[in-house]
Amino acid sequence: SSFSNKFGNHIPIAVAERPNMIPLVLYIFLFLLPILAYLLSYVKLLDKDEQIIINCLTEKMIINGPKVVFLPWTCRSSTKSKAISLSSTEYCIIKNKLKGEQRVEVGPKLVFLQPYDEILNRPMKAYALKANEYIRFLDNVTGKVRVVKGTQGCVVPGPEEIIVDGQKRQAMDLKVFEYIKIHDKQTGTVRMEKGEKLVFLGPFEEFLGAKKSAVEIDDETAVLVRNKRNGQQHLVTEKILFFPSSDEEIMEVRKLIKLADHQACIIRDKNGKDKVLFGSNDDQRSFFLEPYTEIVQLKWSRGRRRERRDLVLSKIDLRPMYMSFEFNCRTSDNVELILEGSFFWEIENLPGMIKFTNDTTGDICNHARSRFIELVSKCTLMEFMQSFNAIAEEVHKKDESSFYSQRGVKIHSLEVTGYRCADRSTADILSEIIQETTNRTNRLQQQESENEVQLKEIRGNIEEEKATSELLVIQTQNSTSRAEMEGLFEAQRARSFLETLSVSFPDELNFKDIIGMWKILRKEDALKTISKGDAKLYFTPQDANISIENHEHTTN
Repeated sequence: SSFSNKFGNHIPIAVAERPNMIPLVLYIFLFLLPILAYLLSYVKLLDKDEQIIINCLTEKMIINGPKVVFLPWTCRSSTKSKAISLSSTEYCIIKNKLKGEQRVEVGPKLVFLQPYDEILNRPMKAYALKANEYIRFLDNVTGKVRVVKGTQGCVVPGPEEIIVDGQKRQAMDLKVFEYIKIHDKQTGTVRMEKGEKLVFLGPFEEFLGAKKSAVEIDDETAVLVRNKRNGQQHLVTEKILFFPSSDEEIMEVRKLIKLADHQACIIRDKNGKDKVLFGSNDDQRSFFLEPYTEIVQLKWSRGRRRERRDLVLSKIDLRPMYMSFEFNCRTSDNVELILEGSFFWEIENLPGMIKFTNDTTGDICNHARSRFIELVSKCTLMEFMQSFNAIAEEVHKKDESSFYSQRGVKIHSLEVTGYRCADRSTADILSEIIQETTNRTNRLQQQESENEVQLKEIRGNIEEEKATSELLVIQTQNSTSRAEMEGLFEAQRARSFLETLSVSFPDELNFKDIIGMWKILRKEDALKTISKGDAKLYFTPQDANISIENHEHTTN
């Protein structure tokens, strides 16, 4: 090697050779690598949320971060894990396997496990209780029940506690008219809570059913109550808002029973005796059922043939009423008929009725059917058709038995409103007979009506002629009287006229002149009368006294 100076001369330089270090470094690295690897395996770096579990020869140890950890030479194995992060509303349960003890860790925190610890459950949400909520925890070690009522947040069970009801519960909210009964399973006692309030259960308490409403007792409402301690019943009629005590049970809310004037009912007491109450009596018109009493319900038959016994009556109507019936009977000529009709009946003796029968309507119809069968069997079909109303009357009016009176009823009337043959062919023949009878009756009635109309017409004509004769007589009498009056009037006028002229002009006028003047005046009266109407009057020259004269005139 050489270099040039500033004058451009080349000066040679001697360079010594360096030894090659790469193999040496490689040998050293290969020698130290196992040692470094061994050292690194015994050194652990832990963050703040980490921990390491070290299993030594005879024990287990845990180191929490942050830290640089050098494992001891007696370490068999190690495990690095994350700490459990719990928020402010979370908790978890940890068990120490060496001691068998459990503990509860509640957030917010980082939970680092201790040696021999294990997590029994994942982080769970803590309970938040409102003002109307509560939760009960049972300690499996002591058997005690812990009750936590709202308002609280982050409520968690103890290490050995479980939730009694499976979840948090709501308190029972009671209004002012509501109540509920609560049973304490530890003591067996029952208490009653009434509103308005929130009811929380105790450690061993349970609700007996749902909440109930108190009974508003007034003039028409009462309460039948049984005392569970002595088993006795009593009726509460005091006008209050009734809440039963812890030993009382409401058996029934009873309404005031009202009876009209025509109604009655039967009351049976605890001894089985019946008492009849009538609405017509003022002291029995309205009442409450007393304890150990009941209203007797009558079950009567209904239907036209009384085939169904399902008519239940608690109030009995004592007014007369109609009841229809239908049953079969057979005539002496072996024609089976189906009769239809109605009873008009009433109850006269209610105590006697309930003494002798429990099916009044059924008994009445069955007895009437027996009587009809007996009487119809003694007559033929034609005889029955001609006298079925008489037979119906005989059924009840000529019944000499005391059947109806024993049962406290009275039959006012029994009518057969229709009948038909049970056999179709016989029914067709009967229909033709009835149709022909009906047509003949209609024709007779039509003829009677026509004869009656003609008779009325003849009588009317006779009466008209009689009235006409009487009218003519009266008219004749009136005409005669009118003519006499007019004649007297005219005679009086003429007499007055003649006398006046004779006195006034005794010498100047003779009788002939006076008569002439009278006629002229009469013509004037006729003209006045005619002029009042639309008539036209024609005068002859003679009547008007007109003369025609011919005069000749000479003109100068």
